[in-house]
Amino acid sequence: MENTHRILLAEDEPKLGQIIQEELTRQGYQTDVAFDGNIAEKLFQQHNYSLVLLDVNLPYKNGLALCKEFREAKKNIPIIMLTALGEITDKIHAFNLGADDYIVKPFHFNELFARIKVFLKRSDAATEVTEKIVVGDLEIDLLDKTVTKGSTVVNLTAKEFALLALLAKSNGKVISKQEILEKVWGLSFDTGTNTIEVYISFLRNKLDKPFETKLIHTKPGFGYFLKEL
Repeated sequence: MENTHRILLAEDEPKLGQIIQEELTRQGYQTDVAFDGNIAEKLFQQHNYSLVLLDVNLPYKNGLALCKEFREAKKNIPIIMLTALGEITDKIHAFNLGADDYIVKPFHFNELFARIKVFLKRSDAATEVTEKIVVGDLEIDLLDKTVTKGSTVVNLTAKEFALLALLAKSNGKVISKQEILEKVWGLSFDTGTNTIEVYISFLRNKLDKPFETKLIHTKPGFGYFLKEL
């Protein structure tokens, strides 16, 4: 089974960041590395991550500030702090800001990867429990694969449903065309066709045009998002 998890690693030590990224990639995780807080913030806004690894002492914007920001933006995402600060007061501060775990450097990589697996498994289980996603008057049942808009049942194909569910799970964040290609079509490259545009059009014809409330939006040059504006 293909691993669909994407991890954000914010680490200002290039060598350590590269080692962690290479090992996570070997284990099947798509991993983006940010070497400073500003880049980490931008990446978090652009992608729908399954888990975040945060160093505390990051340039420009430190990991604790990012932890608080990420937790407010996405309440269920696992956040693991990686830091040389090992005092109990440092840990308590991080936990109060929303961190789920706190690993002190130097650490054993096997321990880190074991904890990542535990959090992702727990996160997957929580997602399965969340059977329905509601956006405005749109309700998506992830288990029964049904969609209703107001009191109207909307019939979607499997690909249309997968695209809609991906947009809905992003909590209003913009999803890039590349991420849509990877997660809905399983492609790691753009084929040059307008497949995504066509399917977005299909969804709009079924979900937006017949109704007053429009939920599917385009951010030119970035991608698409689902939100009641």
